[in-house]
Amino acid sequence: MEATYWTDLDTPLGRLLLTADADGALTSLSMPGQKGGRTVQDGWRHDPGPFRAADEQLTAYLAGELKEFHLPLRTHGTEFRERVWAALDAVPYGGTTTYGEIAARIGAPRAAVRAVGGAIGANPLLIVRPCHRVIGADGSMTGYAGGLERKVWLLKLEGALPV
Repeated sequence: MEATYWTDLDTPLGRLLLTADADGALTSLSMPGQKGGRTVQDGWRHDPGPFRAADEQLTAYLAGELKEFHLPLRTHGTEFRERVWAALDAVPYGGTTTYGEIAARIGAPRAAVRAVGGAIGANPLLIVRPCHRVIGADGSMTGYAGGLERKVWLLKLEGALPV
């Protein structure tokens, strides 16, 4: 069994739980009360060492001083989820997209919008992989595992919504 390292960070969004693998790649970022979020498991190793870069970059991002993360990431999902997550990575800071646009970007049919939503909802790397930038086709704030109030906060931080 591969080692899992964890730490937590106090942020304006609450205490974030970060996990990494033995190589130091970030494997998850969860928020308090997050739907499907991770919790510390027996056997995990508490060690802030592998998270120094993530801590620095998240702190700078949440202060409005960083627009793009440069961290090693490692997630495990179906081929479809990995394609959706890669499309999320391409949505720029301060921008938004829709579920339909993500489906089109990965070459999925329009009927796959629900599946795209499911893959986005299963994103294990909130904030770093910007699922908060996905909104409804009508501009509405829809689904965010970390809570809609946090989604709005993040979009305001990035200037995608008026403050």
